[in-house]
Amino acid sequence: MNDKGIIFDLDGVIVDTAKYHYLAWKKIADALGFEFTKAHNELLKGVSRTRSLEILLDIGKVTLSDNEKQKKLISKNKDYLGYIEKMGADEILPGVLTVLDFLDENNIHYVLGSASKNAELILKQINLHHRFFGIVDGNAVSKAKPDPEVFLIGAHKLHLPPENCIVFEDAIAGVEAAKIANMTAIGIGDKETLSEADFVFNDFTEISEAFLYELLDSTKY
Repeated sequence: MNDKGIIFDLDGVIVDTAKYHYLAWKKIADALGFEFTKAHNELLKGVSRTRSLEILLDIGKVTLSDNEKQKKLISKNKDYLGYIEKMGADEILPGVLTVLDFLDENNIHYVLGSASKNAELILKQINLHHRFFGIVDGNAVSKAKPDPEVFLIGAHKLHLPPENCIVFEDAIAGVEAAKIANMTAIGIGDKETLSEADFVFNDFTEISEAFLYELLDSTKY
């Protein structure tokens, strides 16, 4: 069983920081005098910070100079960091710790594979940093998902071939990246949205020990 390894995405899998991105972007919209809703925020998921600002400004029909845009981007990141610096272990999503405990007990190594440049800080805030065998974040990759770069680096850190790696993802682009890398993809979220994944669960509370044993022992996956 220990010839398998796990790669976890961060946001939407281990924690949910989308709400903090929303609050930080909303503060900018409020200052510019237009409404920014949670539905609008869905348009920014998986999008770079610079592109996110462009979408935000399009929603508000606001034009800013390049210098003003840069100030907004710095302001947004400062506000977002202010939120995540207050995060604690109570923000770990339901069922995650049970799965991590199972992996530890069975000597299965796991790494993080996230586009977030704040991944290490977040893991430290929720007291999980020391449990990961390695971390691949936005500072270590040059290509965004669905490019498999982040997961291939993760496999390298696990000292395993890609086909022996299992990825937990909540985004379509992440699932696609895992499949391109020839890895088993476990979707966390909506079954229809993540239909390309090998298995899909609403959250980690639905994942049984029996499933994990089968997944890790299976020669098929």
